[in-house]
Amino acid sequence: MINNNEHYSDPFAREEGFWNNVDNHVLRYGAPKFMPAIIDHAEGSYIYTEDGRKILDFTSGQMSATLGHAHPAIIATIQRSYPRLDHLFSAMLSRPVINLTTRLTSLTSDAMDVEGNHEKLDRAVLLTTGSEVNDAAIRLAKLVTGKFEIVSFNRSWHGLTGAAAAATYSSARKVGTPSMPGQIAIPTPYEYRPDFVDEHGKLDWRKQLDFGFKMVDAQSVGSLAACIIEPIVSGGGILVPPPGYLQALREKCHERGMLLIFDEAQTSIGRTGTWFGFESDGVTPDILTVSKTLGAGLPLAAMLTTTSIEQKAYEEGFVFYTSHVSDPTIAAVGYTVIDVIEKDHILASVQQRGKQLQDGLTRILNDHDIVGDARGRGLLQGIEIVEGNTSKTRSEALADSITEKCFELGLHMNIVCLPGMGGVFRIAPPLTVSEQEIDLGLSILDESITYVEKHR
Repeated sequence: MINNNEHYSDPFAREEGFWNNVDNHVLRYGAPKFMPAIIDHAEGSYIYTEDGRKILDFTSGQMSATLGHAHPAIIATIQRSYPRLDHLFSAMLSRPVINLTTRLTSLTSDAMDVEGNHEKLDRAVLLTTGSEVNDAAIRLAKLVTGKFEIVSFNRSWHGLTGAAAAATYSSARKVGTPSMPGQIAIPTPYEYRPDFVDEHGKLDWRKQLDFGFKMVDAQSVGSLAACIIEPIVSGGGILVPPPGYLQALREKCHERGMLLIFDEAQTSIGRTGTWFGFESDGVTPDILTVSKTLGAGLPLAAMLTTTSIEQKAYEEGFVFYTSHVSDPTIAAVGYTVIDVIEKDHILASVQQRGKQLQDGLTRILNDHDIVGDARGRGLLQGIEIVEGNTSKTRSEALADSITEKCFELGLHMNIVCLPGMGGVFRIAPPLTVSEQEIDLGLSILDESITYVEKHR
């Protein structure tokens, strides 16, 4: 393993010089504050700092290192593919691209067999990031429907470029510049903090959904194109819609001539224990986007839709022509990701490790007054930190302290730090995480919460 320390001859250059260069030359791009460590390398479920610390990675990088860091099969694919086909003119096609699109559409066809009343998602295009592919999906929906209004959750995160940013309500919205026209928000189902309740004080999601679309109808100028949502709302706090919600949402959309887009940046390619998040609800979208989990840490995304939608888009002159559409090397990596998941029976492992994680988080929930809720599915789960279970008041400060203690003890956790939504840990270790690593992460998390609870 290469040690980047070898490139520097004196301690000042390695440490103080590094942070001076950060202060003087790095544009602050809105991420949470930079972690107080210089990362040297990463392997498996761990990242390693220049000063020799070993940190268990419970975020899979930026949710994208699906198979852990530096997986041997991914390294071998890059070493084999890059010298042969690195990058091509965007109108040129190669076997790695067609192999991956064929395999992805086959997976979606298998996933939707339980439903049987929806046209197959058998057309795909390969792009780079989640923001980009969501822009493509929204552009496609607007062109095909001839309309422009887009509906999304009020706790949504779909990206920070153009249309994706316009459909994002959880953060980075109030920047003082115009957004895309025609954006409409509906309330997000949030069972721990219900806004519409039944006679038992539980979330009445049907009443909430009806209200949301009454507001949609009131605000619409008669040009409803699509609704874009995540099957599990990740950046908004690991919120799992109640059973039946997604089916009812699709009915609301189709009644109005809208297309339904599922943004599966974080719920696809095995993350929740199935190939796609929509499988758990038996609801297939009209357009599907996948990104983070497909590229094993490299920039790869895909948009999938039906033959009839693709044909209409083609006839209308659909254009989404980027420098890195259909890149061959990255496509080969995506194919390898799917191959490894199938051959190593990783879906079954995710279900087992997900149950282990869920049980551990439930124990932590029951043992600590400042843990208000535990939720999620597979290896995409979270806990919500509060001042106390009686008040249920969010506490970003306590969560930040837990984050710092976890890092000190050797665990990297991701805290949702969006305004008004803080205090929720997003726990998403690599799909290759071991039983022992789950236990270790839970132990460090429990110890950190205990420490913060005692010293607050």
